[in-house]
Amino acid sequence: MPHLTIDELLAESRIGLDRVHPSDLEREMAAGALVVDTRPVDQRNRDGELPGAVVIDRNVLEWRLDPSSSHRLPIADDPARRIVIVCNEGYSSSLAAHTLQRLGLTLATDLIGGFQAWAALRKQSD
Repeated sequence: MPHLTIDELLAESRIGLDRVHPSDLEREMAAGALVVDTRPVDQRNRDGELPGAVVIDRNVLEWRLDPSSSHRLPIADDPARRIVIVCNEGYSSSLAAHTLQRLGLTLATDLIGGFQAWAALRKQSD
């Protein structure tokens, strides 16, 4: 099997994602989407929290959201729930959302541009 570059893997991961634009994040939340912030604590401390998001460290994300996992969070009980993963700039979140889809969370996706794009849009509207 040929090896992929990270850019190829990222593009492949995004094929099945219905990615969310930062301007649509509030609407997604209002419609019941679970928004998950996977940014490390130092980035959250530096740049701020994402209101309404659940914080889950990236290294345990799959265990906390897989409905079949004995380590899942109580809020992760519906595999048909829309899940929007948010990282800092929208790269690792795409890979994570693709992995969640492979676990059966078919509506998992991510935020285009990550927290930084959401924060920039919010700053423009202030």
